[in-house]
Amino acid sequence: MKTTLEIPDAVFRRAKSVAAARGIPLRAFVTEAVKDKVAAETKAGERPWRKHMGKLKHLHKETVRINRLIEEDSEKIDAEMWR
Repeated sequence: MKTTLEIPDAVFRRAKSVAAARGIPLRAFVTEAVKDKVAAETKAGERPWRKHMGKLKHLHKETVRINRLIEEDSEKIDAEMWR
């Protein structure tokens, strides 16, 4: 399919230079770049939760503290409960 794109001059010159360095036509370079961008978007869309990974890292010490308190409390035996 043929189409017309308006690309800023600096981006066009850089793309043409990289394509030439790779020994491929600009058309192949642009096609490859678009495929890569679409694939990246698809992968990000498959696992949207991944962008949030690690954002609660600052709460790690608090989580450890809470887990320790829960463990300590669960070790206590209520004598009244076992009568």
